[in-house]
Amino acid sequence: MPIQIIQITDDQAQRLLAQSESHFLDFKAKEIAPAKLTQSIAAFANAEGGDIYIGVAENPAGFTWQGFADAEDANAFILVFEQLFPLGDDFSYEFIACPERQGLILHVAAKKTARIMVASNGFPYLRRNAQKIKIDSEEARRRLELDKGIYSFEGETLDIDVELLSESQIMARFLAANIPNRTAIEFLRMELLIRRGMPKVAGVLLFADLPQAALPDRSSVKLARYRTSGPAAREALVGPAETLEGPLYDLIHHTVDKTKVLVETHRVQGPNGLEPAKYPHETLHEIIANALIHRDYSIQDHVHIRVFDNRIEVESPGRLAGQVTVENLLDTRAIRNGQINRLINKFPDPPNKDMGEGLNTAVEAMRSVRLKDPIFRELATSFVVTIPHESLATAEEVILEFLQHNDSITNKQARRLYPVETQHRMRSIMQRMVGQNLLEPVEGTQRGGTKYRKKLAL
Repeated sequence: MPIQIIQITDDQAQRLLAQSESHFLDFKAKEIAPAKLTQSIAAFANAEGGDIYIGVAENPAGFTWQGFADAEDANAFILVFEQLFPLGDDFSYEFIACPERQGLILHVAAKKTARIMVASNGFPYLRRNAQKIKIDSEEARRRLELDKGIYSFEGETLDIDVELLSESQIMARFLAANIPNRTAIEFLRMELLIRRGMPKVAGVLLFADLPQAALPDRSSVKLARYRTSGPAAREALVGPAETLEGPLYDLIHHTVDKTKVLVETHRVQGPNGLEPAKYPHETLHEIIANALIHRDYSIQDHVHIRVFDNRIEVESPGRLAGQVTVENLLDTRAIRNGQINRLINKFPDPPNKDMGEGLNTAVEAMRSVRLKDPIFRELATSFVVTIPHESLATAEEVILEFLQHNDSITNKQARRLYPVETQHRMRSIMQRMVGQNLLEPVEGTQRGGTKYRKKLAL
């Protein structure tokens, strides 16, 4: 399949060359060896993805356009790339042409891949900031496998007595509700939660009454309250952080309840003055459940929940697994701890009812009460969700903003922009705006559905 040639303007070319190399962007001269360039492509694919522009030279004044004479001039690169990184969902190639500049730039776009990609020398690489790091040790490769979710720590065994699971209270509750005619040992063996007589991490987290005794500092929650709207600072900490423990199913529900109590003990500024801070239960539940079920248990750290005056932060150890990135996480699914995710769904009132839809539910719940969407960030070794307590625009603001670009608005259009329970509720809002001299009905539109426009100045 021929590679497409994209035409850009000189202004667009200047903006491209004015960018700086970063975690997501790299410029390469066309003189580079194709085999060496496979290291950069693998590095992007093993990280969060990125773009490489080949045919860009660097000098003290910055980056300059020095492209290939024609498409065939880049054949040596294309042949090597397509062997290791075939054109498809993960990798795409295109040429960029500019009439004011000589030659073609080859643009390689690499997405974050679910599998580990290797360069032509057989080694994987990893993009970090504007550098590529060679993965040349078993320890580093295992870390990359853990980050991508290819390998999960939930399958490791622990040198503890199986009876801590088979004779636990949580196991008795689970069997009574799900498999009353099977013994605990039979269940653990059937679900492959025991290997060579030792329980796996997944089994301990789910069916030990106190998993934290076997997995200290990597299976609990730290809950803290900060009396500030700024960054977390020791002087703003209200009392010591609370440590929450217990089997995973109980820990999720207990953490949600404790967080809600902590949140509702302080007040925030609302439209009618100070009022109790409230976040949708679905949002807190889904984000906390996601943090505990999908965290990387190989990292020795807690799930941290920080309650501020104007937001909640939930930080879980481990980067996003598989092909998931901050940009696509509401549309793409990858499971790091598959065994935990499947078995916890068998509990009564499971915390992960809508498989793969948790964060979408959290976002929709915020929108339903007119609060801003959660903010997602990926750090070097963790994933952070910030739940802001900031109202979206009021119905009046939404309607007036729409009328800045449109002549009129109907009740139906307004309800699409600002969902309310009934058309009567929106009608009262719009009539109130008429009374405030913000809107006026458009003459002759009442029968087919009243249209409103901005109040014309006298």
